[in-house]
Amino acid sequence: MNPRASRLGLAAAVSILFGLAGGAAAQACARACVGPARGAILAAGGGALGDEIYSEFVRLAGGSSARIVVIPTAGGEHGAHDGWAAMEGLRAAGATELEILHTRSRAVADMEAFAAPLKEATGVWLSGGRQWRLVDVYLHTRTHLELRRVLQRGGTIGGNSAGASALASYLVRGGAESDVVSAPDRLEGFGFLRNVAIDQHLVARARETDMLKILEERPDLLGIGLNEGAALVVTRDVARVVGAPVAIYDVTDPSVLIPLRWLGPGDIYDLASRRVVYAGAGQAPPLVVP
Repeated sequence: MNPRASRLGLAAAVSILFGLAGGAAAQACARACVGPARGAILAAGGGALGDEIYSEFVRLAGGSSARIVVIPTAGGEHGAHDGWAAMEGLRAAGATELEILHTRSRAVADMEAFAAPLKEATGVWLSGGRQWRLVDVYLHTRTHLELRRVLQRGGTIGGNSAGASALASYLVRGGAESDVVSAPDRLEGFGFLRNVAIDQHLVARARETDMLKILEERPDLLGIGLNEGAALVVTRDVARVVGAPVAIYDVTDPSVLIPLRWLGPGDIYDLASRRVVYAGAGQAPPLVVP
């Protein structure tokens, strides 16, 4: 691609983004209707995350002055290894104020004293493991409320792997068995991204077509499939890809036979109008049909 043309295209995309952030007519909703009205979401797809993902999260959370809470509850008995990897990655990215928040008790999670660290947080990171552990403990508790308030103050919430899936309104793989795509007793996520379902480890675990099973039952949902090493950064309804390709599933799009669109690093997508705002030079991996 011609570098000058690429710069001009990105400049045009930035202009559109400013228009979207201001509620311009190009956006499907007068206010943010998918992402947060304030603050930012970063959803990462598991595996080894590049430095650019942790750096972007720390930047959004306030840079060197960020106050970050890490929640490793998705992990096993003693918390996920991914949680400690996140601590190292965030510290390497420049974060100096880091705190762990963890319990297995809903009663504790509903206590104001337990959730108090979130009142001062500018960023929260939900590490990987199993998403049911997160929703079983925190969904509709005081902790969940304070997480919403982090966004309302303009803070950032990030999640990796299971932590990313839990950010959405529809919970993918919420049951005890990870090969069960939809668990009837655990279909509700935290809802920081509305009318959305998020899957992760997409290509690495041959999950490319699993989202289509969900959309057969819930065609209203927008599906997001995150590759390992990929992240989607969402401000209001605008999403930007970092690290590796991300899949978007939209069965309401009449222009495609297979309702799957790959976005490469640097691509920008409007989650509300469900259209590409800026297409960079990212390469899409092949669709694997089992």
